[in-house]
Amino acid sequence: MQEVDLYSLLDCAIDASIKAGDEIMKVYDSSFEVKTKEDDSPLTIADKNSNAIIEKALKISKIPFLSEEGKDIPYNERKKWDYLWIVDPLDGTKEFIKKNGEFTVNIALVKKQKSILGVIYVPCTNELYYALEGLGAFKATIDGLYKGLESLLKNSSKLPINQNKSNFIVVGSRSHMSKETKKYFDEKNNEYESVEVLAVGSSLKICMVAEGKADAYPRYAPTMEWDTAAGHAIANMAGFKIIEYNSSNEIIYNKEELLNPWFLVS
Repeated sequence: MQEVDLYSLLDCAIDASIKAGDEIMKVYDSSFEVKTKEDDSPLTIADKNSNAIIEKALKISKIPFLSEEGKDIPYNERKKWDYLWIVDPLDGTKEFIKKNGEFTVNIALVKKQKSILGVIYVPCTNELYYALEGLGAFKATIDGLYKGLESLLKNSSKLPINQNKSNFIVVGSRSHMSKETKKYFDEKNNEYESVEVLAVGSSLKICMVAEGKADAYPRYAPTMEWDTAAGHAIANMAGFKIIEYNSSNEIIYNKEELLNPWFLVS
């Protein structure tokens, strides 16, 4: 197995996410064209530009790179990799198009099918969530130029941040509500005196649980590995799990099928 300096890789991933976020905001503040991919999902020049910036920045690591914009790498090749980057250069393209600000840049490092490093940057608010196995999970606001990981750690809050909630908060999606998800909400309504639903877009849903703003995020609908890999590391390092539906197993990465099973973050 190749030797890697995880601290330096986290530093590099954070820097890449912020630069990609800056490029996304240039497009966000302009009039941009929306194309449709083969799976009917939307694509903008912001997705492509962000992907190019991140891929170029991470190339120095010599670790393979898997992203939503380059997902057609055969499994026979991928299964030989000890490490790989899993990237969503613009998670929440639909939110980006709606201009509601709820979109993110997601970068994860996976080792032997487990996400061990995660970076989620929110370009509209300059909020940064990041985590590394052995270091912990953190949240910071990027004010001005990124000055490196050592400086960032001094100005970060460790996750979870205690919100002193009095009610049970479930984070959900504005766009997806399966009957299984509704059933979960109904069960919690019976279990707790007060249940609040917090609706946000993209991987911010996982961040809300990791931060302590929400208690659970049931996702009983399709997602892909790049939608969750970065958030998974952040949730894990903050003391939470992402468990397969009707199972006690955590979801894994670099599978032959890149579609995630349904899951619960709690």
